[in-house]
Formats: sequence, C-alpha cells, structure tokens
Amino acid sequence: MKKIIIFILLIGWLDASLPQGVLDIINKYQIDKSSISIDIKDIHNSLDLGSLNINTYRTPASIIKLFTTYSALLHLGYNYRWSTLFYYTGSVKNGVLYGDLIIKPYGDPNLSSKSISAIAYTIKAKGISEIRGDIIIDRSIFDISSRDTSGFDNNKYSPYNAMPDSMMFNERITTLNIDTVANHVVVTKETPDNSFDIINNAKVINGSCRGNRAWVKVKIDKNYPKPKVFISGKLSNRCSTRKVCKVITKPYKTFYYSLKSALNNIGVKNSSKLRLSPTPSNAKSLFIYKSKRLEETVSTIAKKSNNVMARQLMLTLGAYIYNRPSSISKGRNAIKKILSDNGIRLGSSTLIDNGCGLSRVSKIRASDISKLLISSFNKFGYRWLNTLSIAGVDGTTKRRFKNSIVAHKGWFKTGTIKSVKNIIGYVKSNSGRLYSVVILVNHSKSYQGASLQNDIIKWIIKSY
Repeated sequence: MKKIIIFILLIGWLDASLPQGVLDIINKYQIDKSSISIDIKDIHNSLDLGSLNINTYRTPASIIKLFTTYSALLHLGYNYRWSTLFYYTGSVKNGVLYGDLIIKPYGDPNLSSKSISAIAYTIKAKGISEIRGDIIIDRSIFDISSRDTSGFDNNKYSPYNAMPDSMMFNERITTLNIDTVANHVVVTKETPDNSFDIINNAKVINGSCRGNRAWVKVKIDKNYPKPKVFISGKLSNRCSTRKVCKVITKPYKTFYYSLKSALNNIGVKNSSKLRLSPTPSNAKSLFIYKSKRLEETVSTIAKKSNNVMARQLMLTLGAYIYNRPSSISKGRNAIKKILSDNGIRLGSSTLIDNGCGLSRVSKIRASDISKLLISSFNKFGYRWLNTLSIAGVDGTTKRRFKNSIVAHKGWFKTGTIKSVKNIIGYVKSNSGRLYSVVILVNHSKSYQGASLQNDIIKWIIKSY
C-alpha cells in the first residue's frame, strides 16, 4: 500500500508543472511519462510554462550539435575562418619549383572540389608552372583515429558515418555518377581520384526505370591495398544519372589527386607523389587559403544536421583551448569549458561524446539545454535563431512543418536515432511571445514522438 501511495505521489509530481493542455496531449500517446523530458520557458523572463523530468539524463542524438556550434560562436566568433597553409621547400626558378609543395590543413570542414580551382590558380599565380618535388600533407593538427567511418549502424559507408580528419575534403564523401550509354553501364568518378578502383559488372536492361531496374548494387571492399567498389545488377536504359555517395577512401588522398588534376589542367606540370609528413623546419610560406565564415558552417551543421562538420568543429575547439594536436577528449573538454566560462555549467554526468550526436553514450539534461537556449538567444538574438532549421522553410523541419501553423514561427534542432526522437529550439506564439522549447522522447515507441512534439508546439502557438 505504501509503495502504491509513493507511486501516485511520484506521478503527481511528474505532472505537477505541466499545463493541462500539454498533459492531455501526452495522454494521447503510448509513451510513458518517465521517458519524456519537457521544458518550456518564456524566453524574455525565463519563467517556466511547463516542465517534466528536466533533470533526467537523456540521449540527445543530434541536438547536442547546438552545444558544439554555440561554443564555437562564443569562442571563435561568427566571422572566424579556417586556414589551410601552403609552403614550399627549395626554390622557384623560371617557373619551376625545385622542391616540395607542403600543405598544412587546420581542420577546415568546408574544403571541397569547389575549393580546388582557386587553390590551383593561386599556386600558378605565385609563379609556379612546374613542380619537381612531391606534395606533402601535414595532418598533425588532430590526433585521432584513422577510421573512415564511425560504424554507428549497418550503413557503415553512408555519409553520416564519416569520421573527421585534419585534411577534410568533400566531407570524406566520394560521388560516383552512373549512366547508361548505348548498351553499357558507365561509372565515372565525380572527382579525380586514383585511390580506389571500380569493378563494374552492371548490365543495361530495357523497360521502365522502376523496381530492380531503377538502381544498381554497390559493394565496398577495403580488404585490398586500394579499396574496390563493385557495381552490379541491372539498370534500365530509361534511367537518368544515378549518383552514389559513399565513404570510400581517405580525404587527403582525394584532395591530392584532385589538386594534381587541377594543376595539370591549367598547365602546371607535376608528377608529384603524395607524402604525409610534418612541415619541414626550412619550409617557406607560399600562401594561406581561407574557408568560408563560421556562421555559414554553423548553419549547415544545425539546419542539415551535418555530423562530420560538427566533429571537425569540436576538434577545432580542442586545438584552440588545449593546444595542438587536438583530440576527442580535448574537444569535449573545450566545449564544457567555453560554456562554463559563459555561465552554463553542465551536469556532472553530462557527456558530449563526439559533438555530433551519433552516439548511444552521449547524455544531457533538459534543464541544461534550456540554459543554452536562453543564453544563446540573449547573446546573439535572431542571428543565432536563423542558424537553426526554420520551420517549414529549410533544414530538417522544412517538410515537417510545411503548410502548418508552425511554419515561420519555429526555429529548431532535431535529433533522431533508434528509440530517440528529440526537438529543441524556439517557438513564437500567436501573441508574438517567444518561448524556448525542449521536448525529449527516449522510448521504444519514439516513432510517436514527432506527432507528440508537433501537437505540443502547435498548442504553445495557439495558447500563449
């Protein structure tokens, strides 16, 4: 009897600070209240509108990215740009570099095929029309695993599983274009890259581009000196270009082959080999390539939930706060230190893990999330809000709230992995008041979480 009374009192305590409207919504769904954390506050005065289990540690999934991005903006500023340094050894005489070209990256997550042309032309503009030495890449900024993918799930080579690297390039993603030409399936590499081989056994077939005629099979095998990509199956001759985007090879290798190709295309001769080595002490500065502004990267991370960019950013913070080379532990501690220095002291059991949320061990409390939401708005206002997914407009909530009363009235970060469905951010009610919202669902029936969250968010808009 005593246990029953305690249980009833506990349930009453859990519900005590939730508005009846929110309670009614929760009761519609088959999710235990003990698996839900909710914290809703008036952003202007921090007053509670409703809370539930706010000090229970939950698996955050991708909402942890906001701890990474806010820390970066606090420490580095919106206008921060990553640097990739270019050096050379030897001398340049009559357009010939009698020495090596050295590249020292600092973890720029934005380096891509779009960057290569500008880099190649800058090398040529420095009076170099031929390179007689090697291309050296100094990857010493990060001290991390050499793994290509996190292996978080069975989709091991999917882009979201990409791991960080000092020399990040194309987000570690390789894109293959698959077409039918006459009676052949033709597979081409979107970026010049000789670091892996393609074994194409796919066949062309007549008929509509549907079912098993609409796509080829792709198998990646890294048990060779060079990874092999096996293409098989059948593809209709009516299909348009198919793109395969996978984590296949090392980003520094792709960068090397892309740069060599771009240099040759603009008349800079080179038969340089790739070497991985620290920057020689006698290296001379050639130029510095600057990335896009941090504000753009932060927006990409939050709106598109970009995992590898968040990982790169956390490691960058580790390098700034605790010196180079950075590591995962330095990155985690850097985020905690930056937030603590700005008045956000996280719970003792908080675990940032990899900074991107692709993790089962990462833990955070709703109360700490609310601290971050209020602090970030007070610090940066709508400039911060607009780095998030704008409901019904862009990012991960574009479709979710399209043609909904939430459209244009919410700024969110979502987080989803198996048995986890979370959403945090800001909601503007019909009265024009702005509220911070944290709704975390960690439950086997988390697939109902999105509907529950949507109903609560709509209720806030209508009720306040």
